Amino acid sequence: MSDVLRILLADDEPLALERLVFALRDIEGTEVVATASNGLEAAQKIIELKPDVAILDIQMPGRTGLGIAAGLDPADRPEIIFVTAYEHHAVDAFDVEAADYVLKPLRLDRLRQAIERVRRRRSSRGQVAPADAAHQANNMSGDEAFWVQGRHGLVRVGIDELDWIEAAKDYVLLHTPTRSHILRATMGAIETRVAPCGLIRVHRSAIVRPGAVRSLQHSANGAATLVLDGGIAVPVGPSYLPEVMKRFVRT
Repeated sequence: MSDVLRILLADDEPLALERLVFALRDIEGTEVVATASNGLEAAQKIIELKPDVAILDIQMPGRTGLGIAAGLDPADRPEIIFVTAYEHHAVDAFDVEAADYVLKPLRLDRLRQAIERVRRRRSSRGQVAPADAAHQANNMSGDEAFWVQGRHGLVRVGIDELDWIEAAKDYVLLHTPTRSHILRATMGAIETRVAPCGLIRVHRSAIVRPGAVRSLQHSANGAATLVLDGGIAVPVGPSYLPEVMKRFVRT
């Protein structure tokens, strides 16, 4: 398996496509092998070129990104990353087992996290036998896991698997190293569930697992950011900063 990810990009907005190409130049181990400006062109190029990753806008003329992903043979389908301005498509995106779902406006660190997630998914493929996975799940109590809707039924997501949790209007996105899951819930309810397991809220829109935190950074204007495994930058809300400082800064 090559260390360089061959990537196809598809977006009907020329500026958005240009931004994706430019952003990927700053992410090592990636190569843009083709771009497409509509769904039909993207679907054809995926079949012809067999890229490792397809980064697709969801709403495109000819065929939607969701339609492209759903129409591909799962055995030959590249890893899919959706990039869109619309949160309400997230449920459908995860129904086709997308690696990630990145909201516009595009942030480089968020795209980098999506690429890192693809790498982890590819490297971990086949490492855990189904029987082993079932055994691990059965050893976890219900209070330490979420049940989320997957393509073939409910999927168990252990709280200790999470890197961070992100608010998305009426939903939350549960981010693990290898994929994200969507759950209809409020951040307040989620915080109550995960706090006994050690996860902490650092922003009105973000909860993190301390073990996933790589560093705490401060900008010139005093804003604080937690950098997680995979390079994702999670902003720290001003009201949460004292608790974050207490947790992560040793005096």
